[in-house]
Parts: sequence; structure tokens; C-alpha cells
Amino acid sequence: MNNINLEAPLASRMRPKKLEEFFGQKDLVGEGSYLRKAIDTDSISSMIFWGPPGSGKTTLASIIANETDSDFIEMSAVDSGVKKLKEVIKSAEENRKKNIKTILFIDEIHRWNKAQQDRLLPYVEKGILILIGATTENPSFEVNSALISRARVFVLHKLEVKNLEEIIKRALGDEQKGLGKEKIEIDEKTVKRLGEISNGDARMALNTLEAAARQSKKIDFELIKKVLQKTNLQYDKDGEEHYNIISALHKSMRGGDADAAVYWLTRMLEGGEDPIYIARRLVRFASEDVGLANNTALILANAVFDACQKLGMPECGVHLAQCVIYLSKSKKDITAYEAYEKARGDVIKHGNLPVPLHIRNAPNKLMKELEYGRGYKYTPKEDSSDQEYFPEKLKDRKYL
Repeated sequence: MNNINLEAPLASRMRPKKLEEFFGQKDLVGEGSYLRKAIDTDSISSMIFWGPPGSGKTTLASIIANETDSDFIEMSAVDSGVKKLKEVIKSAEENRKKNIKTILFIDEIHRWNKAQQDRLLPYVEKGILILIGATTENPSFEVNSALISRARVFVLHKLEVKNLEEIIKRALGDEQKGLGKEKIEIDEKTVKRLGEISNGDARMALNTLEAAARQSKKIDFELIKKVLQKTNLQYDKDGEEHYNIISALHKSMRGGDADAAVYWLTRMLEGGEDPIYIARRLVRFASEDVGLANNTALILANAVFDACQKLGMPECGVHLAQCVIYLSKSKKDITAYEAYEKARGDVIKHGNLPVPLHIRNAPNKLMKELEYGRGYKYTPKEDSSDQEYFPEKLKDRKYL
């Protein structure tokens, strides 16, 4: 225990060294799991850990290195480049001569560009080093396919409240690495509430606990709220969670569940989403999903879009909620959406088919001589029931 840096943040000091101390992710590292067997038999290969902040990606990589007696080298893709990678490879080659495995852990690997990721490929392929990459973004979008094909992707989920409670209690009781010597007073209810508002993030829970302990040895939830100011809502406006939540909002409205729709709307707004983005999606929904079943929906959606531009947040939140509830409760009709998609398919397939001569405009003598508009039947004054409006190649086509 002499190597503990007591100046380091509590979350860093409390980082587990063994699997037995690792809370959560039982489906990933529990008894009988693939990864657990690979660790126990010292047969690990390159892998990518994909999960939200504070779910244990860095900790698990460090534990794997400890359990397999490997040299653990940690890099951050944010501030490390080719020069650092060359040094790591040189060290890994020296380790290989001594029959020592090298685990290279790259945090936020999605921040490396394609060329940087490509530099890893030959060394991963040859087994000179074992790569463990960590990312909060969907690796199928952010990590090179060539690198993914040489590594196994493991998904980590945000920690459950009970896991966070265990982590908090361990920090409170540990006299060497944690806050045990400080004799912090905190009741079970407050520990649970801290776990709940930490949103599955162990680092956030411990950082909040440490900040509160600096202010008072008696911690209640009011102090926690004062320290935290605002709950940590995981919502990346440019990442996968953005698309997950807008999808949840859209499908909740489509399914008529106004309560769920308001929840997902609020998640987006409280996470910092631009209300104009949401309003724009609601205008689209009004025609795509509600459509001809209720033409007033588009009028309301446009009015709310206008209100969002005029007011901004937080005032326009109620306007968006009103629109979301209205759209959720409205009957749905996708006739217009389907008709457009069918017509679009024909346009893409057949290209610029000529407009039939009889429905072309003839504003001058030359066009009349070329028979533009000839034979056109003016519907208000004559029977035009047999008149064709499609190009010849699409005659009698039906979209509705």
C-alpha cells in the first residue's frame, strides 16, 4: 500500500486491482463468461471496450494487465500521437524478447484518425502488443473496420445503483485508500440518492462524495445537491446517445405514448439539446406520421417551431411538450410519406422522363407549333377523366 498516491482523486485511489473488487458488468466478467475465462487462462487478445463514462473501461483494462502479469501502458488518444506510439512499440518489442506481454490501453480511441489507427494494425496482427481500446462512441462508426476485425468488441453498460452504492460504501470504509479515517457521517438513504443521481458513473459518484467530504464530515443529500448543482445527464449531442434518444422520442409519439414522449423530450432538453433541432423533427413528424389523419398537426408544429425561434430555452420547453403530447395523441396516417417514397423510387429509377406534350405550358407561338398543350382538357369545363398526367413510361401508376 506504500505506492498509493494520497494526493490523487478518490476515484483514482479506489480503482480496483482485482476482479473480485470490480463491481458491475457481471455478464462481461462474471464466472463462466468468455472474458473471465480468457483472463483466467491468460489467453486474452486485442479488444475494444465500448461503454458510457465511469462504467469501468480503464479499470477493467488495468485489472486484466494485473491478472495476466502484463506490462500495462496507458495512452490517451486526446494528447498522444505517433511519437508516443513509436516509443510504446519499441518497449513492446523489448518485452517480447523477455516473454512479457504488453497491453496498450488507448482511452478514447475514437479520437484517433484513420492514419493513426492504421499504424497499430501490423503490431496487433503480429501479436507484438495487445490492444485494449476504450470508447464512449459506437466503434462500428468511429473505429476503423480493419482494426475492429482484429479485436473483439465488449459492451459495458452503465453501472446499476446497487453497484454504485457498494462502490461508495467501500470508499467510505477504506482507511488506506478511501475516506475511512475521516469518519464521515452519511445515512443509507443519502448513499442511495447519490448512487441514483450519478447516472451509472462511478467516477462521478466518488468525485461528488469527495467534494462533499471536503466541506463537511456530515453529508446529507442537500449537501450532495449543492456540490453537484445539476444531475449528470448522459447526452452527447454529437454521439450515439443523441440518435438513440431522438429515436425513442419519435417511436413513443408514433406509438401514442405521450408520457414516454414527454420523458424523452425532457431528457434531450435537460441534456442541452438545441430546441430548434427537436422542433424541426416535430414538423417532419407532423406530416410523416400524422399526415392526412390530422392536417392541423402541421400547423401546430410550425407554430411551435416559430415559438422556439422567438423564445429559446427554457421558455419554449412547454411549447415543445404541448406539441409532443398533441402529436402522440393524434391518429396516424402515413399515406403522404409512402406516396412520396414510391414516387421518389420511380424518379431515381427512371430519371428525367419527358412531360407529356398535352400538359406542357405553351406561352409562345413556337411552343404551340411544337404541339405543347395540344389536346389538353380543362377540367373545370370538360370531362378529363381519361386524361393522362404521368409520363408515358409510368402510365396508370398508383402511389395512393
